[in-house]
Amino acid sequence: MAVTAQMVKELREKTGAGMMDCKKALVESDGNLEAAIDFLREKGLSSAAKKADRIAAEGTTFIQVEGNKAVLLEMNAETDFVSKNESFQQLVQTVASHLLATEPASVEEALTSVVEDGLTVENLISNAIAKIGEKISLRRFVIETKTDADAFGPYLHMGGRIGVLTVLEGSTDVQSAKDVAMHIAALNPAYISRDEVSADEVENERKILTEQALNEGKPENIVAKMVEGRLSKYFEDVCVLEQSFVKNPDQKVKVFVESTGGKLVSFTRYAVGEGIEKREDNFAEEVMSQVKGN
Repeated sequence: MAVTAQMVKELREKTGAGMMDCKKALVESDGNLEAAIDFLREKGLSSAAKKADRIAAEGTTFIQVEGNKAVLLEMNAETDFVSKNESFQQLVQTVASHLLATEPASVEEALTSVVEDGLTVENLISNAIAKIGEKISLRRFVIETKTDADAFGPYLHMGGRIGVLTVLEGSTDVQSAKDVAMHIAALNPAYISRDEVSADEVENERKILTEQALNEGKPENIVAKMVEGRLSKYFEDVCVLEQSFVKNPDQKVKVFVESTGGKLVSFTRYAVGEGIEKREDNFAEEVMSQVKGN
């Protein structure tokens, strides 16, 4: 069967593959469009495998809210340039919608779930790799739910370099929930309150602070009191409710949240590439300067 320019154009629009690859696929499949798509998918999977050992530490975080469900995800690529690619952004949005619709329990389960026309999330990513030419991976995601009486606080910093999703229970004040998310983006706390810090962690910190005080030559009779004071500072560093609110340093986050009539029950913070490689970007300073300017 003769392969026409219109057939090549249609296949390119459906797959995003190069013109010569589309023409070859159509020749190999004797003009059968579906068979040609399968041919290109197989080629895409092969291309993806070759890129599997590359480091993908760039990319984006993304948040999608639909009613009483919300998802925060991190999708990685090799270069920051790709995060601005329209095809990459469309992939992220498609995956986010699928995650909300199916609520998989893990990344592994998400990758094997079928999105459309027999294509799994893994297939979609592999096809994007073939089209864009970089390793792309779904690294992590979290799905949150709430009631009509609660509020989500979605916040993306620098177009997705940092993503934070908060849940404010008992308040429908979305802006306040978002303000708390902006604070968390800036200061990166580990816990909501000191109640969440394990007894072992507290005891270990107490031992360290005690040794520090003794090494400073402080009298033993005042060391215990000093340690408790320093332990309070430790809680301020790691617990969001104990921290001074970035939009009003004279007010604790706990007081701000209470003023909304709600309660902060959860938060998730993703920074692109954290833990994959060391980054020198000072995210805290960037976010705080932006928040204070609002």
